[in-house]
Amino acid sequence: MTNEKINTYSDLVQGLKAVDILREFPEVIPMEETSGAPSSSGSNDANDESIFKGYDEEQIRLMEENCIVLDYDDIPVGAATKKVCHIMDNIDRGLLHRAFSVFLFDSQDRLLLQQRADEKITFPSMWTNTCCSHPLCVPGELGSDLDAAVRGAQSAAQRKLEQELGIAARFVPVDGFKFLTRIHYMAPSNGIWGEHEIDYILITRADPVVTPNPNEVKDIKYVTAAELKAMFEDSSLTFTPWFKLICESYLFKWWANLGKLDQFRSNGIERML
Repeated sequence: MTNEKINTYSDLVQGLKAVDILREFPEVIPMEETSGAPSSSGSNDANDESIFKGYDEEQIRLMEENCIVLDYDDIPVGAATKKVCHIMDNIDRGLLHRAFSVFLFDSQDRLLLQQRADEKITFPSMWTNTCCSHPLCVPGELGSDLDAAVRGAQSAAQRKLEQELGIAARFVPVDGFKFLTRIHYMAPSNGIWGEHEIDYILITRADPVVTPNPNEVKDIKYVTAAELKAMFEDSSLTFTPWFKLICESYLFKWWANLGKLDQFRSNGIERML
């Protein structure tokens, strides 16, 4: 993308107000009409046969989960399925949703990485941070003001660490996730899929028992900062775009100051479009 195209896209997203989003994307359920259900069961209909052809059945089911659709300022507008939020045509038109990224460091200051399963619909087989997913449009994970939204992302992180990596809640209490900042980015994936998220960055320290779910995670690895940098030099490895962005701009600075992370806390949104 040229700078001109990037600026045009940023302007497009910034210009979309709640009324515009609801008009342009009729699949988005307005906040006042949301049910609080974590997924829209049966929302993947016969018209999706070509979209999902060849994909794993469990991953297709997860595409019914209800993500939090946002405006440019991270204010919830409504709910839309994971499928709707990750279709690149919708993303090109500015559809934005909320996400979180967890970075779990052990007592030796090593970062736990995961390699996404081959079955994943978006960014399959790529190495990434410990866990990256979405708060759902449910009361315990939704928030309009920043404090409530952070709490929702923390709750979602605890849920997904167990679902993806088998990490029990006792190892990762909600209050143990330190929120640092929000990152707004957009990236295409494979074919029709992509990401356009405001991503809540959460750091935690733990030595958990890890039992990966093979439908979500192909491999795991604890790495030092030097080992991660060496992985980036290995052309045979691929990495998720959000992980690369965070590493290039922030991660190693955070990593060197794990005992002094409060200095990096920001209530703003880092725009990386």
